[in-house]
Amino acid sequence: MNYSKLNILFIADVVGSEGFDAVASTINKVKEKYDIHFTVLNGENSASGKGLLKKNAESFFSLGIDVITSGNHIWNKKEIYSFLDSNKDVLRPANYPEMCPGTGIRIKETANGIPVAVLNLQGRSFMYPIDCPFQTADMHIENLKKSGIKVIFIDFHAEATAEKVALGWYVDGKVSAVVGTHTHVQTADNRILPNGTAYITDAGMTGSLNSVIGMDIDTAIKRFLTQMPVYYKTAKGNPVFCGVVVSINALTGRALSIKRIWIDIDKHSIS
Repeated sequence: MNYSKLNILFIADVVGSEGFDAVASTINKVKEKYDIHFTVLNGENSASGKGLLKKNAESFFSLGIDVITSGNHIWNKKEIYSFLDSNKDVLRPANYPEMCPGTGIRIKETANGIPVAVLNLQGRSFMYPIDCPFQTADMHIENLKKSGIKVIFIDFHAEATAEKVALGWYVDGKVSAVVGTHTHVQTADNRILPNGTAYITDAGMTGSLNSVIGMDIDTAIKRFLTQMPVYYKTAKGNPVFCGVVVSINALTGRALSIKRIWIDIDKHSIS
C-alpha cells in the first residue's frame, strides 16, 4: 500500500437477504479490483428490508466490513439496541439524542495503521426533527481535528437532495467524503468539491433491481393504489451491488477521486 493513498469502499444500503448475498458473492472481487483498504456498509435495511439484527451485523463483519452505518430504520429491531452499546463498529446517526443506544462516530485504523473516522448523520427534511446534522458535524469534526485525524468519512442518511447537497458544501474541505444514502437510487453527481471533499447525493442500493427500491413490486403498487398499510416484503431476483470507491490522500485527508460502483450480479458486469 502507498501510505499516502487510501481507498475506501462504501457499500450502499443493503436490502434483505438478496442484498446480503450480493455483497457476499462480490465483495472480494471488488476489494481486489480497487485495492481497498477500508470498507463501510449501510446495513439498516438488511433485516427483511427494515432494520438490522445482531446476526446480520456479525455476518457482515465476517465478510470483512470495518464499520456498519445506518439511518432511521436502525430502531426497527429492538434486539439491536443492546448491540449498539456493546459493538462500536455499528453506528446509528450521531444527531439522535445522546440518551439513545450506541454512537454515531467510529475511529478505526486500517491494517497499515491509518486512522479513519466514520461519522453517521441523518437528515431532517421530510424525516424526524432530530438534532441538526450540520451542527452535529461541526462538533465532531472539531474534535477529530484536535485529535489529528485526517481521514473523515460521512454517511449522510437523508431524504432531500437539497439537504444532502447543502451539507456537502458546508463541510467541503473539512472532511474527506460525504456519501448520501436512504433513497436507494444511485445518483450521477459524484465529484470532488473545490476544497477537496468527495461527494455523491446517493450511493444507491444493494439488493433486487427488479423492485421498488428493494421491495416487492406488486406489494408496493398496491400500497399506492389503495393507500392502505399493506405490509412490505423484500423483492427477489436480479441482484445488484452498488456503492462508491473513494480514494483519499491519507496525509492531508483530501479526496483524490470518487467512482460509482454498479454491478449486475447475474450479468457479471461492473460499471
